[in-house]
Amino acid sequence: MNTNDDIELKLKQEADEANIGRAEFITRVSLSIAAISAAVMAVPVVAALVAPLLERNRTFWRTVGHIDDFPVGTTRLVNFDNADAEQYAGMLTRSAAWLRHNEDQTFTAFAVNCTHLGCPVRWEEKAQLFMCPCHGGVYYKDGTVAAGPPPKRLPEYKVRINNQEIQLETAPLPITNI
Repeated sequence: MNTNDDIELKLKQEADEANIGRAEFITRVSLSIAAISAAVMAVPVVAALVAPLLERNRTFWRTVGHIDDFPVGTTRLVNFDNADAEQYAGMLTRSAAWLRHNEDQTFTAFAVNCTHLGCPVRWEEKAQLFMCPCHGGVYYKDGTVAAGPPPKRLPEYKVRINNQEIQLETAPLPITNI
């Protein structure tokens, strides 16, 4: 064998080793990028799963109006900011409840969503009923089911009076029985 053949064989072996090295390098870089991407994507998912557990007992009192704004026997829609409202959320930072001024001078606040599928209920003053437009759910003025598919009464918020202001106790996750 001549030296040219030895040199060519040696160069070929070196080239093969270099190619294996490049392939292994590209594989490692690709796997590293995939692992970093997976970790970045996992952070918000884990945060979304853990946050409700950490904030479950955190509540906030939201002022929804003055006592004089609600005559006895009336039921009105009141709006308030969600307990975990973020500025970037737009309209999602707002929530609502039906506030009723009872004949005994107490207040009752009901969630606006039907317990059947979560559609917003409306108050029908003349009938003194809450009506769900989606599937015909009907609730009495005390929130109990009158007719239709709702499985449970309307959920209630805790209400308090503080310096003539009506306040509802809200939580980061809206109340629901769905």
